[in-house]
Amino acid sequence: MTTTHKAPTGAAHDVVTPDRIFEIAQGFMVSKHLFAASELGVFEALGEGPTDLDGLAARTGLPRRTARITVDAMVAIGLLERHGDHYSNSPVAAAFLSGATPADLRPLLRFWDRLSYPVWADLAGALGRGRPAREIFEIDDELVPIMSAGIAAATAAACRVLPEVAGLPPASRVLDIGGGTGSWSIALATADPNLMATVLELADVARVARDHLKSTAHAGRVDVQVGDVRVDDLPRGFDAFLVANLVHYFTPETNRSILRRIRAVAEPGARLLLADFWTDPTHTKPLPAALMAGEFAVHLNDGDVYSVEEGTAWLHETGWRYLDHRPLAGPMSVIVAEAA
Repeated sequence: MTTTHKAPTGAAHDVVTPDRIFEIAQGFMVSKHLFAASELGVFEALGEGPTDLDGLAARTGLPRRTARITVDAMVAIGLLERHGDHYSNSPVAAAFLSGATPADLRPLLRFWDRLSYPVWADLAGALGRGRPAREIFEIDDELVPIMSAGIAAATAAACRVLPEVAGLPPASRVLDIGGGTGSWSIALATADPNLMATVLELADVARVARDHLKSTAHAGRVDVQVGDVRVDDLPRGFDAFLVANLVHYFTPETNRSILRRIRAVAEPGARLLLADFWTDPTHTKPLPAALMAGEFAVHLNDGDVYSVEEGTAWLHETGWRYLDHRPLAGPMSVIVAEAA
């Protein structure tokens, strides 16, 4: 959108200004201010109640000057409120950044700060080369839990909606392919106490998933199996297959191959759920999905976003019958199909 203002009386046309360019280009400052405030515990500290700068400095251990810098930045972008000399969390910060509710987005901010922000500095290089300098699979071991927790936080809202739109029969047996820490399967198991699920993951993530599941009430009904859907034999005996946050890792050719491999172990009528950042045919809407294409480009050799139309074409080519496309939460949606 181009920013204009009315020219003085008698001028021939509106004057174009660079305001929008500045707004967009300074976005990195907004992001880093947010990451820093979260890491330094500003929102968590204000979860204890409103306070002035001296009180906030005492709660966080920050110097008073830099406490003022971070909270004023958060006021400016609308995540904190200021009344007189006291600061407090805005409703959205209280809900998602204070740690006081289950809908905690701080792990996602940490993921973006520690893993994404550094490699986004090389976005032009990744786009120019056609691949990142290093894939996210090559991260140091200590970053794997940060990655897993961040992805789980990013998809939490979509996970909560999935059982309502999936249309799975009661007591389904679900193979959750590339299921991360198991958050998608846990959501399904929470909605149906008779549902059983197996998370199929690569070894490093599978270890994190097993540790996570031990702390949940679903450890007996959601288990973890190590495997790579691209090359390993898939287990049989499932009547539903969930592929969430995986399509954007691969090329269309690899995705078609994965769908064929799943179809080979699926009985006719088995349900398939493809949850991802599906876009419109132009790959520009929804906006967050279009931006996430850059996230995938800096992390993955073949990362990309795909349209619903592309996804449904793959289904047709690989033995699946398209049923529906349903929204989840935010920019995520799910394509529902069944084995033809």
